[in-house]
Amino acid sequence: MITTRSLLLSIAIAAFGLIGVALYLQHGLDMLPCPLCVIQRYLFIAIGVCALIGAYVGKPKPLAPVGLGLLAALGGLGTAGKHLWVLAHPGLSCGIDPMETMLNKIPTATYLPFLFQADGLCEDALAPWFGLSIPQWSFLWFALFTLALAWVLIRRVRA
Repeated sequence: MITTRSLLLSIAIAAFGLIGVALYLQHGLDMLPCPLCVIQRYLFIAIGVCALIGAYVGKPKPLAPVGLGLLAALGGLGTAGKHLWVLAHPGLSCGIDPMETMLNKIPTATYLPFLFQADGLCEDALAPWFGLSIPQWSFLWFALFTLALAWVLIRRVRA
């Protein structure tokens, strides 16, 4: 049986690995992130940080880091779902709008523009990557993280 610490470390590695994939797509394949993509990046990072904290916190088995990670995963499901909805309804866009302007003024976007600058359009995320669009992959990963973190949370409450 997999230990809780091993699962949380696996979640953290996967979440940070997905950020690496996003950076490759952005800088290696010139796929600029849209505002919804950037929000998903923030949420993947939040999941990874919460999973790391949850893995290394002491014996009292605090539920807060895992619970916050679960909330981030649920938020990611909503954001990726919104992204898929925008793609399914041509003519709608999350493009250049107040959300993009607000996201690009957050200090993290100012100091780390290579990671958090939203310059793309949501409609550009249609290029399939291993058979799925980027938002579909995000939705799938957020669903996996949601299930895994919920399982860890239930397991910790019962222990």
